[in-house]
Amino acid sequence: MGRRKKGRCVKKNKQLSAPEPDSLVHAPHSFVIHRGLPGDHIVELTKDFRKIMEPFTASALKERKNNSIKDFASVAGLLHVSHLCIFSRTEIGMYLKMCRFPRGPTLHFKVLEFSLARDIISSTKKQMVFDEIFKHSPLIVLNNFSGEGLQMKLMASMFQNMFPTINLRTVNLNTIRRCVCLNYNPESKMIDLRHYAIRVVPLGLSKGVKKLVQAKIPNLGGCQNYADFLTKTAVSESEGEDEPSSSVILPQKLSSRGNLQNSNSAIKLYELGPRLSLQLMKIEDGLLDGGVLFHEVVHKTEEEKLRIERIREKKKKLKEARKKLQRENKQAKEKAREELKSKSREGMKRKREVEEKRVDFEEERQMEAEDDAQYYRDEVGEEPDKDLFQNKSVKRRKNTGACVKYKSKKFKTK
Repeated sequence: MGRRKKGRCVKKNKQLSAPEPDSLVHAPHSFVIHRGLPGDHIVELTKDFRKIMEPFTASALKERKNNSIKDFASVAGLLHVSHLCIFSRTEIGMYLKMCRFPRGPTLHFKVLEFSLARDIISSTKKQMVFDEIFKHSPLIVLNNFSGEGLQMKLMASMFQNMFPTINLRTVNLNTIRRCVCLNYNPESKMIDLRHYAIRVVPLGLSKGVKKLVQAKIPNLGGCQNYADFLTKTAVSESEGEDEPSSSVILPQKLSSRGNLQNSNSAIKLYELGPRLSLQLMKIEDGLLDGGVLFHEVVHKTEEEKLRIERIREKKKKLKEARKKLQRENKQAKEKAREELKSKSREGMKRKREVEEKRVDFEEERQMEAEDDAQYYRDEVGEEPDKDLFQNKSVKRRKNTGACVKYKSKKFKTK
């Protein structure tokens, strides 16, 4: 074997050089982070919520304590991020904030109850969890969000815009593998969030035929021949438990076995978690800062709202004036720095010209001395003395820049 070449072998990433498709650029992307008091539950809940928002989210986002909201807002436009979800934990409870980049609005929810994904999966009898279902965005289902009030419209639009839209004419049913269900209870004002995996099962087949269609190994221990296995049960046991509302006629052929076009199939849901019970507390106009459009607990009069708006406008003007002054000071400092640089360049240029003139003068004196010595040899025919045509150029002392003064000391005699 030959020697390995030194250096790193870097391959060009074709995906980075190729332009991104419009469906990927215009799809809503999200950041999911956590703030407040530390704890294992809030970290795991943040990771579980990222699984809901996949694939258009930063699954491996590493945040630090010193990261501010401005840090995430500064890179949101470059990465096509449209939403920010923040789980915060205080001594009172846990809260969820949903923000829209770059100018809001911001919805504040109180997390009343929650269950982690690992607890949901471990409690279910049949589990359906694999990485293939997280390669496509989930289907969003909203229930009872058609009530009156500004808060209902803002909640519905926020939840809908966090996930990509689906065109019913061109959608591929193989890409719909998950669904997120949100149910609003008008009496308790609670929102129940559930996350499910979707599975399509063919109907009208016996239990044995269904196993063969789904490529499962049959157990022929209790059968005399293969015909007994096929005709033992006319209808599947799970099929008899299904409701008529869960059966549909497929308009397309699915990649799963037995689900053909125009065939009768059943829709089964497997819960993936997490579970969340939310209550809307406040809606702000801006990105975590702005006018309060809705508050569940605090209600203010019109005069109080006007006074708060005046105080906010005053603070805004003061902040703009301070930014303007800082900008002017920065420009003045940069201008003074540029002037100082130009002066130093001119001084260096003058010094270089003086040095060049001195070198030219020394060379001329040396050449004159050599010409005089050669003329003496030609006329007299002898070598001149060493001191006769010596170059009497004055050697300049280098200025060290330090001046030392010596003071005389007086000694007294006894």
